[in-house]
Amino acid sequence: MIFSALTVILIATIGLSLNAMNKDDLKNRMMFVPFLSKNHNQSYRIFTHLFIHADIQHLAFNMFSLYFLGNILEAELVQHFGLIKGEIHFITLYFLGGLFSTLIPYYRNHDNPNYRSLGASGAVSAVVFAFVIWNPFADLVVMIIPMKAWLFGILYLALEIWLDKRGGTIVAHDAHIGGAIFGIFFILIINIEKGKDILNLVF
Repeated sequence: MIFSALTVILIATIGLSLNAMNKDDLKNRMMFVPFLSKNHNQSYRIFTHLFIHADIQHLAFNMFSLYFLGNILEAELVQHFGLIKGEIHFITLYFLGGLFSTLIPYYRNHDNPNYRSLGASGAVSAVVFAFVIWNPFADLVVMIIPMKAWLFGILYLALEIWLDKRGGTIVAHDAHIGGAIFGIFFILIINIEKGKDILNLVF
């Protein structure tokens, strides 16, 4: 799949991010600003912020995570549902994951004109957790530590919730949480059998 949905997302995100890093006006127009979305009819920012990043490190981390796990998940969705339906599922997962990742930040900051965020982290989080639910027993290596996907999911979500409650960082942990929750439920909606695998794991 040379021109898969994932490939298009990667190319568009990398290209726009690199461009926006050198053009502050473009970055400012694409950032997620709940106050402007609510009061100035700029709801497009809910999606445009997914295509820009603060710096090379921010971009690289998100795109590597998206590529390595998203590439596997996309292929599995295509294999299970067929080419067209599989790609539609992946696109829906990514962009609705990005949308859901803005719900908590929007609720918290829609009256705060100073809040701004950018990056694909929320959408990537949706893909990562969709991968975890689809492949709970997959072997992952996280910070040189081998672990099963289900364990990574639990540890990651617990850490994000703790960091969000603690506060004091510039990272939108609430966006990561929102994306993760959407990724979990998306897979359960399109393939309830995956939910049964998780229940068997728990009980």
